[in-house]
Amino acid sequence: MPKIHPHILFKGNTEEAFGFYKLVFGGNFSKVLRMKDLPTNPLYPVAEAQANKIVFIALPIGKSDMLIGSDVGEQFMDQTLITGNRYTIYLDADSKEQAMHLFDALSMDGEVEMPLTESTKDAYFGMLADKFGIQWMISFEPIPTPENA
Repeated sequence: MPKIHPHILFKGNTEEAFGFYKLVFGGNFSKVLRMKDLPTNPLYPVAEAQANKIVFIALPIGKSDMLIGSDVGEQFMDQTLITGNRYTIYLDADSKEQAMHLFDALSMDGEVEMPLTESTKDAYFGMLADKFGIQWMISFEPIPTPENA
C-alpha cells in the first residue's frame, strides 16, 4: 500500500521551516535535495541564487509518517505560491510499477504537471492534478541495498 505524506510549499524558507520542525518533532532528515543536485534542464536553468533552494526535504515523524517540503517562487521552476492556495498529496509507492499505475490512474482526464520520469538513479517522480483539481506527487525510490547502493 502506498504511504501518504503531507507536502508543504514555502516561499524560499523551507530550510528554516524544517529546522524548526526538526526541533519540534525530533529526528533527522531522511533526504535533502537541492536545485543544484538535480540533473540540468535547459528549460529551467538554475540561477546561482536558487542553487541551494530545497526541491525536496523529508522529516520522518513516528514510525511511518513523513513531513515533506519544497521551496517555490517566481524564479524557481516558474512556480508561484500564494500561502494557502497550494496543497499536494504525496504518494510514496512501493514499486515503480505501482507508481506508474497510480500516476496513470490519477492523471486520467486530469492535467500532468510533470510526467513520471526517472529523477535520480532508479527513483521516479511525477506531478499531476486529477480531474477534480487535487494535486498529487507520485514517487518511488528503491530502498538501498548493497547491490543498488
